[in-house]
Amino acid sequence: MNVIDLRSDTVTKPTAVMLKAMSSAEVGDDVYGEDPTVRNLEAMAAQIMGKQAGLLVTSGTMGNLVAALTHTNKGNEVLLEADSHIYYYEVGGLAAVGGLMPRPIQGDKGSISVRVLRDALRPANIHFPRPSLLCLENTHNRAGGTVMPPQAVAEVASYAREQGLKVHLDGARIFNAAIALGVEAPELADKCDSVMFCLSKGLGAPVGSLLVGDSDFIAQARKWRKMLGGGMRQAGVIAAAGLIALEQMRERLAEDHDHAKLLAAGLAAIPKLTLDLANVQTNIVVVKLDPSLSTPAILAELAQNGVLASDFGPDLLRFVTHKDVSRQDIEDALAIIARVSR
Repeated sequence: MNVIDLRSDTVTKPTAVMLKAMSSAEVGDDVYGEDPTVRNLEAMAAQIMGKQAGLLVTSGTMGNLVAALTHTNKGNEVLLEADSHIYYYEVGGLAAVGGLMPRPIQGDKGSISVRVLRDALRPANIHFPRPSLLCLENTHNRAGGTVMPPQAVAEVASYAREQGLKVHLDGARIFNAAIALGVEAPELADKCDSVMFCLSKGLGAPVGSLLVGDSDFIAQARKWRKMLGGGMRQAGVIAAAGLIALEQMRERLAEDHDHAKLLAAGLAAIPKLTLDLANVQTNIVVVKLDPSLSTPAILAELAQNGVLASDFGPDLLRFVTHKDVSRQDIEDALAIIARVSR
């Protein structure tokens, strides 16, 4: 049975070009700073994002945590959107590892405005932790892959910095956002002090994320990465695939967006399923189930019929398009979903 895996773009397999590059990568001990392929990848990542320096980390979760630890001191307050990945899915690392106080604030489709941030910031007071970091997310996972335009990012980031906060952007899928908005990635990162983006989602590399910022920030971040166990040795075998991902895989993300819109339109036509087509802006589709349907039961039956999706809440399913899902796969998946959800 052919399995159409729409659980996440993390399930993508490396391309043949990536595998070949990995097998012949020039390597060295990266903790000593001697892996030339890693150095090349970090420099490319910084250049693409318009920053001074970059750092290869094992995952987006590690990159976000390293950034938070670098920007803050223990006991500080970190402001972030209430459904953000850092708050919702990263195992409480801010508190457990960093001794930081997360302050979730409610955004609009994942975006935090100046007004919302202004209302959330409390005046200096002996009773309150000191706010020191604002975290943004673009695209926003739990909002359904929605994007935050450059002007909105710049406005809230500039205001945050005026208030003495550093700004970190969780840009796990920032290239999806850039494609959807028709802009270059640096336009979404310009006012942010640091940016993390993933290689192992839509870009198709098997592992790795990049953290970028100014040179002093990255020097400190490198020490935090080492403390967290992220110092790698001959990591060029990973970086080689990352280089291919950045060189060859960014523009093709538009195809994933087209497939997501095709999927969303088909799902919207199925009785007992509802979704807001305006929210389908990149490669994520979140659909609401009729109360007569059970999320676990639907997921199990879909899996038995060759379609994999994710549980996104008591009555929500998430589908994510990626390079290993074709237009024909989308059409086949829609036929199966229509049959299962009757």
